[in-house]
Amino acid sequence: MSVKINALELENVKRIKAVKIDPTQNGLTIIGGDNNQGKTSVLDSIAWALGGDRNKPSNAVREGSTIPPLLKVTLSNGIIVERKGKNSSLKVTDPSGKKAGQTLLDSFIEQLALNLPAFMNKSNKEKANVLLNIIGVGDQLAVFNHKENELYQERLTVGRIADQKAKFAKEQLFYEGVPADIISPQELINQQQAILAKNGENQRKREKVTQYEYQVKTLTDEVARLEQMLQKKNEELNKATYDLSMSKTDALDLQDQSTDELEKNLAEIEEVNRKVRANLDKEKAEEEAKGYKVQYDNLSLQIDEVRKQKYDLLNNADLPLPELSIDDNELTYKGKKWDSMSGSDQLRVSTAIVRKLNPDCGFVLLDKLEQMDLKTLTEFNAWLEQEGLQAIATRVSTGDECSVIIEDGYVKEDVQSAVESSKTQWKAGEF
Repeated sequence: MSVKINALELENVKRIKAVKIDPTQNGLTIIGGDNNQGKTSVLDSIAWALGGDRNKPSNAVREGSTIPPLLKVTLSNGIIVERKGKNSSLKVTDPSGKKAGQTLLDSFIEQLALNLPAFMNKSNKEKANVLLNIIGVGDQLAVFNHKENELYQERLTVGRIADQKAKFAKEQLFYEGVPADIISPQELINQQQAILAKNGENQRKREKVTQYEYQVKTLTDEVARLEQMLQKKNEELNKATYDLSMSKTDALDLQDQSTDELEKNLAEIEEVNRKVRANLDKEKAEEEAKGYKVQYDNLSLQIDEVRKQKYDLLNNADLPLPELSIDDNELTYKGKKWDSMSGSDQLRVSTAIVRKLNPDCGFVLLDKLEQMDLKTLTEFNAWLEQEGLQAIATRVSTGDECSVIIEDGYVKEDVQSAVESSKTQWKAGEF
């Protein structure tokens, strides 16, 4: 059974003169009043009484009072906590009458329940870590977060490369109407060499014609000059004439081939190949970009799977509130991160988490509850009652929603009687 506060009796603490309150066991006990009347002093007194000297106000004694503070808190487990005297000494008495100390109180009092702003002012990551430690999945979630971060960084790198490759591919020139592969000039060179060889052979045959013409002329002159050798020379002449005739016949049928087209093709082939290379480079860049895009998509799927495992882990955990979760190492409630939550939702989340920290502590102190409108206040009270949780809160208001109203250091209905009583029978340390 969680411990709650049954009664408060406070004197001369900060702005409090004399206040006695019996808080509601489940739900809200709202301490109302105008500013600077002593509302927050009540919460500070409870925190000091139950939480120890670490929570003692810096100016604990009420200004103008010569009487030291007196604090008495009666708890639902029968323990009575008192601080009184010049040194505000602690006295803890259990139901059997035995005395104890702060160690006993610390066993069932949650420090953050006494100082909820200490939790609310933690960083987003610190608040998330508190919740993770409560539900016992911190180590597993850390593994998932590490894996997700690794995959995210890898995907980020791959994505950048993919973008660079795609941009590079897009900037590459592409030429229409050129072959898909690099052209080899060797075939054209072979054709050119064959034609040049043929033309050389033709030239040698032409040279033979000239040679035979010279020979005929020489022999003709020799016949005229050497009649005596006519017969012999005539035979030679006849033969030479015959050879000449045959050579002329061959020469007449010869036709030289032009290499201009081949030379033009050779001149153009490098330009064609340049365009082909450009097209091949573009295709390669596009393929690389596609490859990195596939890697990026695969990494995205892996990240989604890790996130699903994280969500499953959190959804199956014993969370203090429905719709409470952790995303990117931050608390989320109803899909909103801390800085996007309403003030009332922040209080509800904080209260639930602090309750979960120490289930033996059945109460929480809430300051400045004026941020909730009446409708939200009613809903919050219903939730507290449902959870069996006691909340003692302050609110700048004197409306009907307030359980008690503090005015000038007193509960309002006790103001006049306290003034009159103090004139005749006020004694230090008594109500």
